[in-house]
Amino acid sequence: MLIDNVVLVVKAGNGGAGAATFKPFLGGPDGGNGGNGGDILFQGSTNINDLSLFQHKKVIQAQNGGNGTKHNGFGKNAEHIVFSVPLGTRITDTDTGESIEIDSVRTPIRIARGGAGGFGNVKFKSSTNQAPRNRELGSAGESKNILLELRIIAEVGLIGLPNAGKSSLLAVLTHATPTIGAYPFTTLEPNIGMFDKHLIADIPGLIEGASRGVGLGIKFLKHIEKTKILVHCIDITVDDPLQAYETVRKEFREYNPLLLEKHEIIFLNKTDLVDGTKIKEATEQFKALHKEIFVGSVHDEASIHAFKNILTAALSSIAL
Repeated sequence: MLIDNVVLVVKAGNGGAGAATFKPFLGGPDGGNGGNGGDILFQGSTNINDLSLFQHKKVIQAQNGGNGTKHNGFGKNAEHIVFSVPLGTRITDTDTGESIEIDSVRTPIRIARGGAGGFGNVKFKSSTNQAPRNRELGSAGESKNILLELRIIAEVGLIGLPNAGKSSLLAVLTHATPTIGAYPFTTLEPNIGMFDKHLIADIPGLIEGASRGVGLGIKFLKHIEKTKILVHCIDITVDDPLQAYETVRKEFREYNPLLLEKHEIIFLNKTDLVDGTKIKEATEQFKALHKEIFVGSVHDEASIHAFKNILTAALSSIAL
């Protein structure tokens, strides 16, 4: 099961308290400063596919800084905690609405800052106060309520209404093993495969009202936002293939109109199940859209070979 949405409380460590101690035999102050609390950071990784690491976590807490000691001993700074998340993970502070996206494997992003250690009484010594007894407690570390949301970074997204053949296409293009069945919503979560060096995601079937949360709704629409190419699978056996296409496009328009601007290949699928008249009729309908159209079947080896060439060319043109 793909875990792509997690709510957490993150608590950075508190700063350690400064010490209020004195040297023996009427000596001066020698209380050291407290150490800093640990930060909580997140960093991108290409070796993690989802957020399952956090599935059973409710609270993440860093260690507190050590307290200062006598003989001007400084408390130990707590270690920072760095969590790896998939590239494309958005982290939102649910109280402020501020968000940041993790898009680098090199630079950790600090989400919660540890508290500063408090000063010991040595720090308060002055010409007018040779024996200060005051000290500082460490400051509190930041505590935040956050939402982790994964937006899969796939170069190619397979989209379309339920039972249009997306999972079957993924299987023949990438050797992935998605669940395939002749009924709606066989795919309940995005499946991922590799086409050469390119990541392809099979997005669960969209239906009318998906942009408002109907069916699997916007839970999976978000995974399309990062793709460079959309392969729109259309079941050519339905009564009105063009209407099936427009249904999905309407949901894109209502969810995020920028999705309509992505490079799109229309795959008129299941030609092995209809006669030549139906194929010609559907092809003529889609030609009016002035889109890149491929007509074939995922069960026909020659079709898939031809489509792989088309997809490779599209990926190459975008890379340029």
